[in-house]
Amino acid sequence: MSEEEKRRLQQQLWNIADTLRGKMNADEFRDYILGFIFYKYLSEKIEQYADQQLENDNVTFADLDNSKQKDREYIEAVKDAAISELGYFLKPSDLFKSLVSKGNNKEGQKHDDSISVNFILEDLTKVLKSIEQSTLGTDSQDDFDQLFEDLDLTSTKLGRTEKDKNALVVRILTHLAEIDFNLANSNADVLGDAYEYLIGEFASGAGKKAGEFYTPQPVSTLLAKIIASHKQIIKTVYDPTCGSGSLLLRVKREVKKVDKIYGQEMNRTTYNLCRMNMILHDVHYDDFFISQEDTLERPQHRDLRFDAIVANPPFSAKWSANPLFLNDERFSVYGKLAPSSKADFAFIQHMVYQLAEDGIMSCVMPHGVLFRGGTEGHIRKFLIAEYNCLDAVIGLPANIFYATSIPTCVLVFKKCRQNPDSVLFIDASQHFEKVKTQNLLRPEHIQKIVDAYTARINEDKFSAVVQRSVIEKNSYNLNIPRYVDTFEKEEQIDLTAVSKKLTALEVEEKAVDLTIAGFCEELGILPPFGIQE
Repeated sequence: MSEEEKRRLQQQLWNIADTLRGKMNADEFRDYILGFIFYKYLSEKIEQYADQQLENDNVTFADLDNSKQKDREYIEAVKDAAISELGYFLKPSDLFKSLVSKGNNKEGQKHDDSISVNFILEDLTKVLKSIEQSTLGTDSQDDFDQLFEDLDLTSTKLGRTEKDKNALVVRILTHLAEIDFNLANSNADVLGDAYEYLIGEFASGAGKKAGEFYTPQPVSTLLAKIIASHKQIIKTVYDPTCGSGSLLLRVKREVKKVDKIYGQEMNRTTYNLCRMNMILHDVHYDDFFISQEDTLERPQHRDLRFDAIVANPPFSAKWSANPLFLNDERFSVYGKLAPSSKADFAFIQHMVYQLAEDGIMSCVMPHGVLFRGGTEGHIRKFLIAEYNCLDAVIGLPANIFYATSIPTCVLVFKKCRQNPDSVLFIDASQHFEKVKTQNLLRPEHIQKIVDAYTARINEDKFSAVVQRSVIEKNSYNLNIPRYVDTFEKEEQIDLTAVSKKLTALEVEEKAVDLTIAGFCEELGILPPFGIQE
């Protein structure tokens, strides 16, 4: 897919989103647009699969009629196979294109606002429910359970009357039907890319709420490339605050192979978004395990150890810091808990606990974790002095996240380090491109960071390999300017040259004054104040 084709697709999708803009805020109409895209994907996916199954019978899935005995036999055969392979089932009459066809007038004219439409809201509600029900009692039930619960077709935000709601939904579905997601091309992740694009666009318009579900793609790419530099074959990857799943999917894209994907997300809507995102990116239902719960309070995968961990936890979030957690193996060894007002180190402790002995972990944190004292300072010292698992500290530019403009850092952890006597510091805070009000990490900026991490060498004003003994002398303060000197000396001023220039300017000024005075005398007027003949 060329960049031009990608931009055209993105514009088409954003134009569809415009039909809901003004009726509701970004995070609300996000649920409708992404939900409809997901329904279209499921329809096209199962139709493609069914046609392959029926190829030898010279019939196509969409043409099967459930009222005919012979066709029902085909449908049941496809259903059994689809539930096992895809994890869900849709009848031919429930396909996306079938509903779009029914919604538009029977003459088959192209739909626009002036043409009446048939009522499909009730049918659409039943279809979405039937997708979830088709998985009951199967291995994929948890992955599809209540997946469409945020797509409320009864909401007055879609219109005041049922007719208005129906007309709007039919218009959206009809425009969406005109877009070819090219599912037949296994090498083109068109729909996945489109979905990621829309999630990112919604995040940029959602303000503070964006941090709940999306990590900007350049940051995801950086974290994933750091993981990929360590190993290319990953059995398990985990994100304890997975949001829409973009970080996990980016790791899958950057390495050669990921067997199983694990994640946990507290927000129900975002949890649904993540499961949709996994399926849209063709991750088999047996290969991802996304849970909905508070990770710190009720971890759902605590007995597992992961080859790779990536995370962008909510910055300085509150948590209970219940003293009972001092008996929890994730925290007990430290002897102290992260403060209730700042859960940053609680997330780090949780992830370090779940990291495999030969694993790697890269996570985004606010700069405060590098130098704050108290219990945080105690935990930071333990991670460096006792566990010796901190491998690198990477300072990022300010204003690269949607939720905040504060500068952030990436911390890299390994339990079995190849360089146990040192920690690598990278200051990439000045390596970005400013676009409007946002700072962006371009591919060349990301690659420079990854190259520096891989090479692990000193580079003037950018990176420094620092011995642990030096960090100890600094009381385990990890503030990057202590270790990477980015100070730029000001150019020395030649005062003698400046004095000569001022003298020359004074002579030149007197000559100009005399010329002006001469012109004034010829005109018979007084020269300007301060000019003397």
